[in-house]
Amino acid sequence: MDGVFVTGTGTEVGKTVVAGVIARRASATGHRVSVFKPAVSGLDEGREQGVVPDHEHLRRASGSEQTDDEISPYRFGPAVSPHLAAELEGVEIAPQRLRDGLAVARKAGDFLVCEGVGGFQVPLRLDYLVRDFARDAALPVLVVAAPGLGTINHTLLTVEAVRAAGLEVLGVVLTPWPPEPNRLELSNLEAIRELGGVRVETLIGIDLADPASWPGLDLRTG
Repeated sequence: MDGVFVTGTGTEVGKTVVAGVIARRASATGHRVSVFKPAVSGLDEGREQGVVPDHEHLRRASGSEQTDDEISPYRFGPAVSPHLAAELEGVEIAPQRLRDGLAVARKAGDFLVCEGVGGFQVPLRLDYLVRDFARDAALPVLVVAAPGLGTINHTLLTVEAVRAAGLEVLGVVLTPWPPEPNRLELSNLEAIRELGGVRVETLIGIDLADPASWPGLDLRTG
């Protein structure tokens, strides 16, 4: 496996955290890691809150020397879907630019961590979804989900959509996984595993400022 595509059941479920953990682990085990995210939105709000932008987090986690444009060709201020953010800023997202950027990112390392935007069906433009970009990337897909109420439906729908797109589902990561999971969280994990026929991993809440403390994730196939 020369890379992984990280998607989620929606926005703010921990995709960038999981992608960073994978990139950090791959780098620590000797890989030359490159990272890619087709678009980043919400930069205005992030600056106000002092939050490290996604593309910067991915670069730090991977140890990559890629530029901002090489990691994420489209970066927007408003915290909205990429297709709307592009419209608000008078920009048109070009699928070929994303494909070209992805090709450059592949050549920048021997292991590529590619992160989607929001959920799997989020539009980068109305005729080109994250799903379509994932198909172009042709990498096995890891689904990130929250562990709490509602996650069974959201996660199984996402797993189903990934498979319907003809892509391999590596597994599901539930995060942030509590130190002492309750009955609901444990039941959710088991239900997703059984109903989705998929491996389910967990990731505890991590300190983003202390990469050395981040745990690894099992990305074995099969």
